[in-house]
Amino acid sequence: IIEMAHAVGAKVLIDGAQASSHLTIDVQYLNADFYALSAHKMYGPTGVGILYGKRSLLEKMPPYQGGGEMIKEVSFEGTTFNDIPYKFEAGTPNIADVVAFKASIDFINELGKENIASHEAELLSYATQQLKEIEGVKIIGEAQNKVSVVSFIVDGIHHFDLGMWMDAKGVAVRTGHHCTQPLMDRFCIEGTTRASFSVYNTKAEIDIFIAALKDIIKKLKP
Repeated sequence: IIEMAHAVGAKVLIDGAQASSHLTIDVQYLNADFYALSAHKMYGPTGVGILYGKRSLLEKMPPYQGGGEMIKEVSFEGTTFNDIPYKFEAGTPNIADVVAFKASIDFINELGKENIASHEAELLSYATQQLKEIEGVKIIGEAQNKVSVVSFIVDGIHHFDLGMWMDAKGVAVRTGHHCTQPLMDRFCIEGTTRASFSVYNTKAEIDIFIAALKDIIKKLKP
């Protein structure tokens, strides 16, 4: 896709937030023009992240904010902007959260992405198998290579209702379109319930999730 975009003169920006804590990212191999990711998807703080851009493009782009550090020289005759990345970092940065972000990156590197991926794949397989055994549950999306999320619908129960009942039982799931409403329209469904598993989750927690789901279905299903 990137090659096709470049072939017609388009620039490519990848939203890599979901991949950042699960996959090895090589921007040189991808040859993307820009790549964005968020700290809170990497066990870090909210409101901070990383935007990679090719130097040749960043040097051509004007700054979008004014403030300290983003200029080299200012006079009534003109302004000379600072070198990258400083010309895009006006004013006092979010220092505390950047320091915390560094700690989250260290955490991932110490565990190793391969170890994280192995653990998450095991949890995904365990949860998927148990969901398939529940009558009325349909899993949406079973690609062979996928990260540790499982989306599903339950016959006769709206996903919002299911999510609220799960929350009441202390189980956190997400419900709705998951930022993919056109995809939901393609599948002719209103939305799904999604369970996500990470490095800190366990099979025991999945057992709690499955038990809660079975109990809710028993109570709500017509």
